[in-house]
Amino acid sequence: MPVFPEEPEISESLPGPGVPSPRESDAQALSAPATGGATTAVPPAAGVAPAPVPGPRPAPPRPAPPRPTAARADRPGPSPRPNPIPKPSPPRPAPRPAPVEVRYVPAAEAEALDRADETVDQLLESGRDPGAVLVLTVGAAHPWQQHELSFGEERYWAQLAEGGDVFYADAGLTRPARRPVVVLVVNGGPADRAAAVYAKALQHAEALLVVCGGADPAAAGPPPGATGTPAPRRLPA
Repeated sequence: MPVFPEEPEISESLPGPGVPSPRESDAQALSAPATGGATTAVPPAAGVAPAPVPGPRPAPPRPAPPRPTAARADRPGPSPRPNPIPKPSPPRPAPRPAPVEVRYVPAAEAEALDRADETVDQLLESGRDPGAVLVLTVGAAHPWQQHELSFGEERYWAQLAEGGDVFYADAGLTRPARRPVVVLVVNGGPADRAAAVYAKALQHAEALLVVCGGADPAAAGPPPGATGTPAPRRLPA
């Protein structure tokens, strides 16, 4: 008879097929949540990284509030003010020339030339430049005028243009000549001519007019064309 091997004995401690092992059932029992109880956290096994836990979602950035000074694109800003057009200033009046000082030296017609020469000497001694003095005669020509004319009229009028010395001429001088001091010598001629040349002498003088002889201009009043001139003042002898 054939000999059959003996069948191994099946231990009751080993579960059969389809029956979970005590270890597997224990692991499932530990991982499975109990009904009506709290969940027990099981620490991860060694060497196994924990699963990432998602954090709170970041809030979306808030838009910056608009600046109060910045103008919105959809609103037109205020239009710039036009620059004011400056008004033209009124023209300034031209400065008025200083009034000419008038002095009177009393003298008879025969003594008018001598008093005029004394007046010129006093002016030069006081510091006046010779080229700043002009002597005009109403009557006969001054001896110095006759002397200068003896060299010819060209040389005579050249001295007036040069202005380096006292110039002697007739009171009816028509050439343009202005000097700081004018000495008018009334040594003859009609009275109406003396008044006329007095007005012209004021135009030749820039600062001082000295009248030697004739009538006192202050007593006779301002001559024609001399309105607005200061009252004459007597020159001390």
